[in-house]
Amino acid sequence: MNDFLLPVKMQELSGIFTKINIQILELLSREHLHIREIAERIKCSPAKVHACIKIFKKNNIAKEIEEKNRKVVVLNLDNELTNQIIDLINIDKSIEKRPVQERINIFDGISPLDFRYYGRSKKIFEKLQPYLSESAFVKYALKAESALTRALAKNKICSQKIADEVERACRKVTPEEVYFEEDRINHNIRALANSIRNKVSEEAKPFVHFTSTSYDIIATADALRYKEFANNVLVPELLKFESTLISIALREKDTLQIGRTHGQHAEPITFGFAIAQYASRFGSSILRIKKSANNLRGKMAGAVGSYNASSLFFENPVKFEEDVMSELGLKASPISTQIVEAEFLVEYLNSVVSAFGVIANLADDMRHLQRNEIGEVGEFFEAKQVGSSTMPQKRNPINFENVKSMWKEMMPRMMTMYMDQLSEHQRDLTNSASMRFIPEILAGFYVSIKRLDKIMSSLAVDKSNMKKNFDMNRHMIVAEPLYILLAANGHPDAHEYVREMTLKSQMTKQPLIELVKNDKSIQSYLKKLNKRQLEIINNPEKYTGIASKKTEMVCEEWKRELRI
Repeated sequence: MNDFLLPVKMQELSGIFTKINIQILELLSREHLHIREIAERIKCSPAKVHACIKIFKKNNIAKEIEEKNRKVVVLNLDNELTNQIIDLINIDKSIEKRPVQERINIFDGISPLDFRYYGRSKKIFEKLQPYLSESAFVKYALKAESALTRALAKNKICSQKIADEVERACRKVTPEEVYFEEDRINHNIRALANSIRNKVSEEAKPFVHFTSTSYDIIATADALRYKEFANNVLVPELLKFESTLISIALREKDTLQIGRTHGQHAEPITFGFAIAQYASRFGSSILRIKKSANNLRGKMAGAVGSYNASSLFFENPVKFEEDVMSELGLKASPISTQIVEAEFLVEYLNSVVSAFGVIANLADDMRHLQRNEIGEVGEFFEAKQVGSSTMPQKRNPINFENVKSMWKEMMPRMMTMYMDQLSEHQRDLTNSASMRFIPEILAGFYVSIKRLDKIMSSLAVDKSNMKKNFDMNRHMIVAEPLYILLAANGHPDAHEYVREMTLKSQMTKQPLIELVKNDKSIQSYLKKLNKRQLEIINNPEKYTGIASKKTEMVCEEWKRELRI
């Protein structure tokens, strides 16, 4: 027995060299994994893996570290015992040549999404990483490759045994392996295919990436991950926010507020009515996002879209393409070049950016209503939150401002998506870099929805300030109903009459309605007004139309439509 094994008790040694432990060591020699990921890879219970890792940790063979907001198991290569066990069980003799996971501090990153909004939030990371990260793209590209082989087996081009073997291999390939291979050959999807081929038998190798081109895999992977991101992560969050808006609207349906047009006081509404308009706009946005996400298309039509390669083997290559897509729950593009019809993705992103515009508008309105001189709403402030580095009294509307700022960054990127509709002939590569930034648009929108939902859920509504602001011009508010009622009862120039009386009111500081009542020339018209009409011109706070009722109607409609 080797000398290095002497410090380890014999019973512990036998505990290390078990079949399951060797499988785990092989996995850990290639990548850093969470216990659940190890269990999934080797098809056993997390409890069993935990027991194995406990033995490794006891003998300093492996350790757990924090990595990207999660605990992962890594081999302790500083321990000579670990290295000699690896040599003994013949795991990759050229260990120094294996792909090494690159590790950078998030504060060494360039994108603010990573170091400020995504990388520092465990909850957001766990939601977005499975769909929008580069490792997610690799995972979905592997799903596309696996679906391709399953469809080949279904059509008797290869055996089910080979399809199963390729599927198992796809579950084992890591992003690090793919990028390591890409560094060698300078082609990302061929690197993906090679990484799969390295894990299958000689019999299975020919059927990896069979008849497909790179963009068959890329377009299909992107369609699937963006669709699943929308259905599994984004839309549930949008529905939650819509529910928040509806709750506020119904709660404040009778809260008097002065309406504002062009920044000036206009006619009375209710605060709930103002919010109901956003609930309606945002509800429509949710429907557009759901529809466009579930209409994203993949392809398996080859290098120029005319099924050149697959037609060598299939009488109906379109049916074969449909078979591949059905494995993934997708539809194929009606016709393709090397890429799918661009408009499916453009419509999806346009629906997202349009919805982003709705919440940016809402955030901007709330920000203005929070001004000192208006003070009708306020963000909830944490006990230790600081508003200004030099003015301790400040309570800035930072969350509303952040949402608008994020929209300003992401909205112009839609122009790039429109430009990506242009691709010369059967395809050029001018969308290659720009398409990689799509996840940032989706991430920015998601982060903003989370932020706005949190702040709107605890929004403070100052009803006394709303009443005070209304009272600033309460006597002028009757101008519109007064002019309309006078005209309806036969006054030949009601609008001009009321306009002149408003000027007189401003000059004399007398209420408009008192001046009108004291004008003998107008008495005959006033006598024709019914009780309800008189009540409104004497009590302008009642001149809210059907704001409250319309709020209820709109909210109930969207609750039914969205089932919330």
